[in-house]
Formats: sequence, structure tokens, C-alpha cells
Amino acid sequence: MTRGLSVRDVDVRELMDDPQADERMLARTYGRFGFINAVVSRPGRIYRRDIRPRAAGARPLRILDIGAGGGDLCRFLAGRLRHDGIEAEITALDSDERAIRWAAAHDRGAGVRYRCALSTELADAGETFDVVLSNHVLHHLDDRELRTVLDDSRRLLAPGGLAAHHDIARGRAAYASFAAVTGLLSRNLLADSFIRVDGLLSIRRSYTATELAAIVTPDWEVRRGVPARVELRLEL
Repeated sequence: MTRGLSVRDVDVRELMDDPQADERMLARTYGRFGFINAVVSRPGRIYRRDIRPRAAGARPLRILDIGAGGGDLCRFLAGRLRHDGIEAEITALDSDERAIRWAAAHDRGAGVRYRCALSTELADAGETFDVVLSNHVLHHLDDRELRTVLDDSRRLLAPGGLAAHHDIARGRAAYASFAAVTGLLSRNLLADSFIRVDGLLSIRRSYTATELAAIVTPDWEVRRGVPARVELRLEL
């Protein structure tokens, strides 16, 4: 690991988090998340491992995506569930009104519920879900905020529920690979978006599995995955 990646760089800020970020570039970034996450996050595996096996009850499966951004994971899950004939209620939650506004405008019939709020608000209101997810959210948080999201996730879970928070793991290989691939795509698919710059910044901000293990309570399982993935997992 290079010296620049030896510790979390919590002082860097992703461009798309700037309230004054260019709206056109922001929209293009949301629109490209689906492609990036399909390659990096393997949503099909999330569906097969964590979603479909829990769809055995008589009532619709309740799913919450914390920090949903442009909503691509929620729309993907909605499509797979519909294809398999499984009823579900999917909530895409994000504290950035711009993300929720864009996601709702691009729902494309998925039927996802989009909400601009914090996870604490839903937990305080007593809402519960069978599955609580997040993807590429942990690196946005400091240690205190991370503990809050994990505590909220626990409170939001219905009996027998699952919380699974997925993110990139900081490391030299992850940084070099992302830089190389996005460099090739920066003049076409990723042009006029924040994905390349923000992706590299997000890796610098990301936790390692060892760092997460030192923060979370023992009931949370820390898992390593490929390519350069980390997951926090809690099953009730």
C-alpha cells in the first residue's frame, strides 16, 4: 500500500457532494452509476444471496437502501423481483434531495419509493424492513456517523432481518485498477461526469476491513470480497 493510502484521507471531499456541483455533470454521474456498480458491486450476487432467499413470507418483502444515490440498485432489485414473481416494497433513501429528485424522475416503472431523509428518522418513527442495504456509503462517513448508521440499521430490522453494507476497500490495487479502467473510459462513457475523480477520492476515503473490525460491535460481521470489497453484515 502506498504511503498516500496507508490511512483514510478523511479531508478529501467528493465533487458530487458539493451543493454547488454542476447539475448536468451530476445527472450524468447518476446515470452512469448503474454501469459502474454492475461491474464493481455485483448486484446479481446480492440478489441471489441476500434478497431472494428472504422472499418466503406471505407479505411483500420490505427492502431499504440507505444512501441510494441515483437508485440503480433499487431499480435492479425491483426488476429481478418482478421477473421472479416476488412482491416487494423497496425504499430508496438518501439525504441529498438532488439524488432523490433524479432517481424518482428515472424510476422507469420500477415502483420504488424514493425518500429524502436520514436513516435515524425512519428508525425513530419505528419503521422496519426485512433487508437493509447500502452500497458505497460507508466511505462517506466518519467513525461516529458509521456507528449511527449501524445502530439505525439494527433498529430498522424486522425479526429475522438482514443488514448488509457494501463498500470498496482501500488499497493500492483498488486505486490502480480503478484509475486504469476509468482512464480508458473517461473520454466516452464517463465523459462529463464525476465518476473518475470521485471514485479515486472515495477509495482514499474508504475503510479497510481491519479498520472496520476495530470500530464495529461484535454482532457485526466484517467480510472481505473481490474485487477489493468489504461488507458489514448483521443477521437477526
